[in-house]
Amino acid sequence: MLTDDADIAAWQNEGLPADRMSTENATILTNCERWPLMVDPQLQGIKWIKNKYGEDLRVIRIGQKGYLDTMERALAAGEQVLIENLEESVDPVLGPLLGREMIKKGRYIKIGDKECEYNPAFRLILHTKLANPHFQPELQAQCTLINFTVTRDGLEDQLLAAVVSMERPDLEELKSDLTKQQNGFKITLKTLEDNLLSRLSSASGNFLGDTALVENLEITKQTAAEIEEKVQESKVTEAKINEAREHYRPAAAQASLLYFTMNDLHAIHPMYQFSLKAFRIVFQKAMERASPDENLKVRVLNLIDSITFSVFQYTTRGLFECDKLTYTAQVTFQILLMSKEINALELDFLLRYPAQTRVTSPVEFLSNYSWGGIKALSSMEEFRNLDRDIEGSAKRWKKFVESECPEKEKFPQEWKNKSALQRLCIMRAIRPDRMTYAVRDFVEEKLGSKYVVGRPLDFATSFEESGPATPMFFILSPGVDPLKDVEKQGKKLGYTFNNRNFHNVSLGQGQEVVAEQALDLAAKEGHWVILQNIHLVAKWLSSLEKKLEQHSESSHQDFRVFISAEPAPSPDSHIIPQGILENSIKITNEAPTGMHANLHKALDNFTQDTLEMCTRENEFKSILFVLCYFHAVVAERRKFGPQGWNRSYPFNTGDLTISVNVLYNYLEASSKVPYDDLRYLFGEIMYGGHITDDWDRRLCKTYLEEFIKPEMLEGELFLAPGFPLPGSMDYNGYHQYIDDSLPPESPYLYGLHPNAEIGFLTQTSEKLFRIVLEMQPRDSSMGEGGVVTKEETVKALLDEMLEKLIDEFNIAELMAKVEERTPYVVVAFQECERMNILTSEIKRSLKELDLGLKGELTMTSDMENLQNALFLDTVPESWIKKAYPSTASLGMWFADLLTRIKELETWTGDFSLPSAVWLAGFFNPQSFLTAIMQSTARKNEWPLDKMTLQCDVTKKNREDFASPPREGAYVYGLFMEGARWDAQAGIITDARLKELTPAMPVIFIKAIPADKQDTRSVYPCPVYKTRQRGPTYVWTFNLKTRENPSKWVLAGVALLLQI
Repeated sequence: MLTDDADIAAWQNEGLPADRMSTENATILTNCERWPLMVDPQLQGIKWIKNKYGEDLRVIRIGQKGYLDTMERALAAGEQVLIENLEESVDPVLGPLLGREMIKKGRYIKIGDKECEYNPAFRLILHTKLANPHFQPELQAQCTLINFTVTRDGLEDQLLAAVVSMERPDLEELKSDLTKQQNGFKITLKTLEDNLLSRLSSASGNFLGDTALVENLEITKQTAAEIEEKVQESKVTEAKINEAREHYRPAAAQASLLYFTMNDLHAIHPMYQFSLKAFRIVFQKAMERASPDENLKVRVLNLIDSITFSVFQYTTRGLFECDKLTYTAQVTFQILLMSKEINALELDFLLRYPAQTRVTSPVEFLSNYSWGGIKALSSMEEFRNLDRDIEGSAKRWKKFVESECPEKEKFPQEWKNKSALQRLCIMRAIRPDRMTYAVRDFVEEKLGSKYVVGRPLDFATSFEESGPATPMFFILSPGVDPLKDVEKQGKKLGYTFNNRNFHNVSLGQGQEVVAEQALDLAAKEGHWVILQNIHLVAKWLSSLEKKLEQHSESSHQDFRVFISAEPAPSPDSHIIPQGILENSIKITNEAPTGMHANLHKALDNFTQDTLEMCTRENEFKSILFVLCYFHAVVAERRKFGPQGWNRSYPFNTGDLTISVNVLYNYLEASSKVPYDDLRYLFGEIMYGGHITDDWDRRLCKTYLEEFIKPEMLEGELFLAPGFPLPGSMDYNGYHQYIDDSLPPESPYLYGLHPNAEIGFLTQTSEKLFRIVLEMQPRDSSMGEGGVVTKEETVKALLDEMLEKLIDEFNIAELMAKVEERTPYVVVAFQECERMNILTSEIKRSLKELDLGLKGELTMTSDMENLQNALFLDTVPESWIKKAYPSTASLGMWFADLLTRIKELETWTGDFSLPSAVWLAGFFNPQSFLTAIMQSTARKNEWPLDKMTLQCDVTKKNREDFASPPREGAYVYGLFMEGARWDAQAGIITDARLKELTPAMPVIFIKAIPADKQDTRSVYPCPVYKTRQRGPTYVWTFNLKTRENPSKWVLAGVALLLQI
């Protein structure tokens, strides 16, 4: 209706991609009445527009110099104008133009305060490269939105053309000749038909007598017959060509899949942006590199292998270590899903882990959470009777579960014959802490070992791929300087500071001009420019993006730009423009991990001369070595998450080198070693200066108290079990000592219990699966193969939740029941009020989403976020704001919410204090603990500010208590992390292996005057609401210990209200 094949052929010759979607978009763009607004993140549409209109097109950007003048001239002359790279908000000056608000009988339009002449031939095209823009509603009404975002099938067709034109240029040429020939035929036929029709309409009387007309009819008929014949021939040829092309489709399909997986990475970190243009270059090079083969099938497999590995290398060098496995796993799962090698339901279980709640494990080697997973698995056909088998041959399973590396062992019974993914599902339930290793093995089995061996690419290879239009972008990590590589490479190729062809600009206030001059000069002369720390000049970045774009075209071929920037701490504060990130080769350099590498690295900051510079050599060397060990410990302890440090701190080598300078000055200045002063300077100022949390400060001080003390010079100091402080050695001797004597990497080196590693590995694997789940493509075709669609899942969950939520607490009615408002009653009221706020928000948002799903309300972004959260089993953002801190998945969180409501109902039934109180059930546990002090203070008439809480851990569980104590309260529901409570001896003791958070018995809490408190042999233990620790701090309980409390400080022992 709107277009014919002749137009389409012409567009494709102008560079419009050859898939159906692009053709439809181009048709709308050329025919629409309103101004078209192209959403074009891959820049395919704008490339076609620029080719189509060529010189006649005026290309402007909002905000560039004189853009309104260009606009006025074009309006009067009736030219084509393209406004490129629109942001989400548009300059209000253009409002009348976008809305075509004509004045003076449609001859003028107002722009600003000027009336501009309007030529009806004027055309405006708007373009944005934002992938998911949120424009103002009026803009959407004024324009025709056209989505040029490439689709998976569309890209597959485009890449297929690229593969075939490379592999079989004869076929591709034949195909394009055919297309042109057919287009020619169509145009000829159309002209003939038009000609004939005009003659027929102008003929009068007996037109059979009009010889010219009859002859024309004959010619048209003859030509049509010839064309028909040729069309038939070409159809046969076309079928043959298409059949030959199909052989190469698997390679194109895989490449398209790889591009979309790579393109989704920005969901993990906003730094991970990749352009289609860059991807195509990688794709092209990969095809050239693939090894040739006579056999077509083998050749296609070689192509697939080469493309997959090249894209993998290209992507992973720009990812942080922690995200590489996530990306590799996602690629593997997607490839296997596409080739139908794995079952979508099983993958869904692996990623979601929908464990059944409220089940009790019948075997002691599996936790209830693990057993919930096993029960959920057993309900699937492939895993029937798994729960029975584990119970039946518990001995064999126990041996398997408790082995060091179960992912390398064979599964018991016939389960060892299950597919790799099915074994992963079982492993996810029984040993979540080994999942990162198991996934790595899975990738190795499916894709090959080259995908898991983390060899970093050397800089020279990456450099070869850069060019004037492709800068190199270094994503910085603390303690690493990637620019040394650039300088080394520059020296090799003759680019140095002294040769005046190597410019190094460190950005900051006022350096923007310097950088611009360096770029202009370098682009002209072919120099190298390094721009360091561009994240410090947020306002200048859009100018830099334009500058790089200008220089990408007509600059000297030796011109190179190297950029470095730190990643933003959170996605909201990310400022680096997409254009810079997309077009550059991204490289991450990270500090080495592990104690061994960090200790060597700390020592590398010094030399033999440093060791000899102090007159008191022995003391100086010993304390210097201890500082290196301390530095390595505090930096590497970060990996254990909140159990390591409550918050993460940017300790850097500067802290270490300055501490050593301070040490030198103090030793030179005093006759005795001032241990206290040194500890204070290091722990409170040099390192402590970074620390903002009191518990972290205590940890830092405790390390220094353990390490820097007079015993260190008597050769009796162990820095870690099995690692004594070395005596006096030379510089190389110390390095040798580390290699020979440092025990293998384990939590013991940091003073932590081995369980800390299990916890940290479990959380790493949970995070891995959560991110992969979020990255799963969510198209409606998931409905095939028995997996329900997203809407159905969400609707079922939504109905179930609304049904289970009860009415809100009627506070007025409850108040009427109470005679005296004791502190406990006040706490109960506060809790009910908060619960009402939360439940009403849950109900409101669920009902709103329900109407949205039925189509009775327009879906807003809030409703979409809620829908995604329900689908991904995470707690929605709007609920978290009104709720208590929690790390649970949505299913567990909701079950917990219902338990809390029940607890409150029981308590507000008669307002008598429960015999044992569930401390974790409060929004604000502090208020309850304060109420204990208040009620005791009122009863005994003691001053409240001179009181404290004493906690005695009983030997009983909550079932053993029938009534509350006369004073104070019994509380239950606490867990200990980092150690365990020995109920018989009544002290803290070492945790059992694999028991991460053993439950505490009931604790009796009562208020006493502060001066009566017993502080001997106790460990002041912080209580937190969740494993996140840090801001969820509640109180400090003094727990009895026989060992030195410093042991528990280093082990990060704390009490948690939820696990």
